[in-house]
Amino acid sequence: MDLATIVGLLGAMGLIVVTMLMSGSLAMFINIPSLIIVVGGSIFAVMAKFGLGQFLGAMKVAGKSFSNKIDDPSELISEIVELADAARKGGLLSLEGKEVSSDFLQKGIQLLVDGHDADVVKSVLSKDRTMAEERHANGAKIFSDITGMAPAMGMIGTLIGLVAMLANMSDPKSIGPAMAVALLTTLYGAVLANGITEPIADKLSLRAAEEAMVKNLVIDALLAIQAGQNPRVIDTMLRTYLPEGKRDSGVDE
Repeated sequence: MDLATIVGLLGAMGLIVVTMLMSGSLAMFINIPSLIIVVGGSIFAVMAKFGLGQFLGAMKVAGKSFSNKIDDPSELISEIVELADAARKGGLLSLEGKEVSSDFLQKGIQLLVDGHDADVVKSVLSKDRTMAEERHANGAKIFSDITGMAPAMGMIGTLIGLVAMLANMSDPKSIGPAMAVALLTTLYGAVLANGITEPIADKLSLRAAEEAMVKNLVIDALLAIQAGQNPRVIDTMLRTYLPEGKRDSGVDE
């Protein structure tokens, strides 16, 4: 689990709830019509901009913002160097049946074992990487669009509340509920956009960049293995993907 996402979202929502409690009863901040306008309106308006499959797929992709399932680059490099050493000693066919931690790496190894040339290996794996990037970008865009739509729906709810209030000025009892809708829709729109959907959209963009980096690392590694490069050279090359403080070589001299 990604603690930063969980703690961040829960912390932000927690502080908002605590502030509400300090202002009085939490019940005064709950208004069903306002929730329907903001949450329901934002979801359906954004859904209309995309295909149903794309929209539902984005909800599934959103789970990546709460998990840390990206392969660790340092561990992956160590694993790749072992594969490079095995391939250099026994040829590419010696990699047949090798168990690896990454599905993407496994797919690439199979391409090498099957004897495809470097252009085919690079093309197939690059296409896989590009399609994954597009899926993640689509998910991030949907949540970014909800971020833009929620305040707009909040403003629509505010206008509805004001119209209801002005239309019933002769009835003092109707003014309070109308004002609640007017003000709470704006509040809900701001909370949904800034406290939930925008952080998720940004985290999905970060996850997409991390996954693309790992897949680029794997592609470079496989092409180097296929070319028969020295495992030490491969190790040094791949460690350029790591932050400077983690680039110490893991290959024994």
